[in-house]
Order: sequence, then C-alpha cells, then structure tokens
Amino acid sequence: MKTTIVLPCYNPPQDWEKRVVTAYSSFSSVIGEKPELVIVLDGHSKSVKDDALNYLKQQIEDLHVVSYEINKGKGYAIRQGVAKATGEIILYTDIDFPYTQDSMLLLYNSLKDNVCEVAVGVKNTTYYSHVPYVRRMISYFLRFLISIFLSMPITDTQCGLKGFRSNIKPVFLKTTINRYLFDLEFIRNCFKAKQYKVLAIPVALKDDIHFIKMNYRVLFHEMLNFAKLLFTK
Repeated sequence: MKTTIVLPCYNPPQDWEKRVVTAYSSFSSVIGEKPELVIVLDGHSKSVKDDALNYLKQQIEDLHVVSYEINKGKGYAIRQGVAKATGEIILYTDIDFPYTQDSMLLLYNSLKDNVCEVAVGVKNTTYYSHVPYVRRMISYFLRFLISIFLSMPITDTQCGLKGFRSNIKPVFLKTTINRYLFDLEFIRNCFKAKQYKVLAIPVALKDDIHFIKMNYRVLFHEMLNFAKLLFTK
C-alpha cells in the first residue's frame, strides 16, 4: 500500500534537510516501504538553499518538490502537496518532523489496517509540557470555542500530524482556509459528511522541539476564519 508524506516548508531551521532524511529513512525502514515525499516550498526564499534540495534529491528517490514565490500559508501549501500525492495513505506533518516515530506509526497503522479513514493526531497528556504558555492558552481557548459553537467530537484540531486514505483526498482539497485553521475546516467537513470514520489518536512531541514566536497578526486573521466557519454550511 503506497504512502505519501506531505511536508510544508517555510523558513526552515538550519540543517532541516538532514533531519528530513533521518526521519524519512527511519520511518521507511519500520513500515517496510519508501514513501513518496512531497515537499512544498511555501514562498521559495533564500532560506532554502539549492544545496539542501540537491541533498534531498540524492537521498530520497521518490521526492517531489512544489515551489512558488509568495508565501500563502500552511493550509494552502499542504493542499498543493496533497494534490500531487499518489499514495493510498496520505500523511502530513511539519518540516522538522516534530512528532515521535511511534506517533506517526499509530496514524499510519490505523489507516493501513482500515481502523479509520481519517486519523487526527491530538495532543497527549505530556504534550503541553513542551508548549510555551501563550500557545497553550490559545489552544485551550480554541478548543473551548469549538466545543461551544461547532459541537464536534474532536476539539483538538490543530495538532500538526494528520493522515487520511486516498478516498478522503477530495474532501481535503475542498478546504478554503489558507493558514492554520484549515485543519479545523477539514475535520469539521469530515464530520458534517457523516460517512467517514474519523479517529482521534494521541501523539507526542520529540524532546528537542522548539516553537517559533507567535505571529499575532496571523492570529487575528484566524479569528476571522473561525467566524467564517460558523456561517458556512
């Protein structure tokens, strides 16, 4: 069963390409196949060097790079990657592979064994010990809003590890939010359809993960996107 991993990339950390190869190789050896890897350069800036891309091409056989000049947001980037995906199982996460390999395997096996069609990574009990206070409060507040206004079985929608089977691909590609709340829009649409098996799977962060500073201007736009979801059928 072919697998695709989609990684959005914008201003990645130093030596990001080595981390990608290490995580990809380790995951491949465990599942017994070499997944298709789609990297989306969300605004191809000088921070992504040609040497890094050449290294990736040398190390990963089934690699596809999608690139465009202007940064358009994580949701937009992942849609571009999913559109290129050919796997029966599609996973997406962040460019630094911040989640443990066991977490990725839990999602992968749930989809491979047909336990679910949509696997939603949710924060486990230790997750918030890695998260800065402000991000933690924002996460709690969003979950509160989701429980009050959207009444969804899953309120933790913003964890950066998710997967689905290829039959769900059209649902994902119909999302319209370009930045962070595309996850919420996608999961809400899956539940609204009332025909897909959606499973929440607790996942853990790696110990060496560091969060970038929150852009509060983006946060304001996401509040508008949340309001938009409330009035979208």
